[in-house]
Amino acid sequence: MSDSGKKPKLLEQVRNRIRLKGYSLSTEKTYLKWIRQFVVWNGLHHPLKLDESHLKSWLESLVNSSNVSASTQNQALCAVLFMYRQVLDRPDFYVNDLVWSRKPVRIPVVLSVDEIRLLLANTDQRYQLHFKLMYGAGLRISELIRLRICDVDLGHHQLQIRAGKGKKDRFTMIPLSLASDLAKQMAAAERTHKRDLASGFGYASLPNALHKKFGTAVRSPGWQFLFPSRNLSRDPISGYMCRHHISRKSLQRTLAEAVRSSRIRKRVTMHTLRHSFATHLLQQGYDIRTVQELLGHRDVSTTMIYTHVLNLGGKGVKSPADSL
Repeated sequence: MSDSGKKPKLLEQVRNRIRLKGYSLSTEKTYLKWIRQFVVWNGLHHPLKLDESHLKSWLESLVNSSNVSASTQNQALCAVLFMYRQVLDRPDFYVNDLVWSRKPVRIPVVLSVDEIRLLLANTDQRYQLHFKLMYGAGLRISELIRLRICDVDLGHHQLQIRAGKGKKDRFTMIPLSLASDLAKQMAAAERTHKRDLASGFGYASLPNALHKKFGTAVRSPGWQFLFPSRNLSRDPISGYMCRHHISRKSLQRTLAEAVRSSRIRKRVTMHTLRHSFATHLLQQGYDIRTVQELLGHRDVSTTMIYTHVLNLGGKGVKSPADSL
């Protein structure tokens, strides 16, 4: 019940349940978005007045109207199932015989080592460390921006990735060439934190209500983001004024500018740096299981997609056109 004694609205109930389950803030936003869309698409009727056929029709409309991928369709399904099973007490709610999207799965775009060098040379100096670390450690953009000072172990040249995709922790490498720059970045983040403390702030934004568990420890330097935002903002969970991490939009915008300046004609995204990391390790002869572990893939079949990239170009077959 809320402070007024009234039962919270549906989306507020969903939000509370998500936080109780310890899901990330990005998952919270995504689930609430899909649930809101589901309710609006069905004429704002309460979900308890809807059944499996309504959910099935909505999911199939995402394919027909928006041409979403199967993974996006599954994400929407998971959001609505969470609402029914975890909030509305419908544990057996499911959709049978759903027509899944058949949007083709693309082979990852990979840059050559020379293209990586060119891209970095044309990157704004302020963001070069971000891109070098994404490429050099095989990070997702969400993993990069959520790095905290305590996640960097320069003594063992490794990064701890907390609650990566699938809520899994893992370790990955720190390129030796980046150790000095990372040490400088850690020092800069600590200086920013000291200024925040002097101004009466300095709280870290932590998931799963950990600010209650750790108390004043959340103001220690180790919990601060390695790449902090320029501005303070109010944490939506704790209510504290915190210095959040750098936004992914600023990194995406910088990358797009670097790609244009480099005149690279491939479709390059932030994830292309991670794709390139994996492919280049396989080209250097590292085994697929090692690459799987560094990437944090649950199933080796996910990592195997990079072997398809290596097999491009006719698998070493000489084209008959070369004999003309």
